[in-house]
Amino acid sequence: MVTVRRPQRADARRNFDALLAAARDAFAENGTDASLEDIARRAGVGIGTLYRNFPTRRDLFEAVYVEEVDQLSAAATAVASLPPWDALTAWLHRFVAYAVTKRAIIEALNRESEMFATCRRTMYDAGEPLLERAQKAGAVRTDVSFDDLLRLVSGLTSAAFVDDAQRDRVIALALDGLRA
Repeated sequence: MVTVRRPQRADARRNFDALLAAARDAFAENGTDASLEDIARRAGVGIGTLYRNFPTRRDLFEAVYVEEVDQLSAAATAVASLPPWDALTAWLHRFVAYAVTKRAIIEALNRESEMFATCRRTMYDAGEPLLERAQKAGAVRTDVSFDDLLRLVSGLTSAAFVDDAQRDRVIALALDGLRA
């Protein structure tokens, strides 16, 4: 699993986490052209703190991406005790948030890098057992692969929606098609 290397001091760690959250939001709103000054301001830190933690824009993109994958993996663990269908759909809703961030910064990431490949494996290792468990419980069709499922949800998240409620309804319609 790839993880973001956080500073040791508590105040530095808070700044680091604030920068990641601000960057994720800024990239989701403005794509890779989001202003680094705006990100620092949103995080409540100076631009020097941003550059001390992320010397290049690419470092920030990668840290945001890795953090999203880590959170996606943690979400799989958090929902694992739910009934199989509920666990899978709860994780997929978290995947939707990940897909929005990924879409915003994907062109800035090296898709051939070891970091990207490791993140992909981490995501599959987190989510695939949820699908398999739901399939074994008879809640999800057995002819669906995890890759099929991710492409379905990713495709839906690339569409423009009127609002979050519409997006959630469309995703619910698609997920209903997965039921056994």
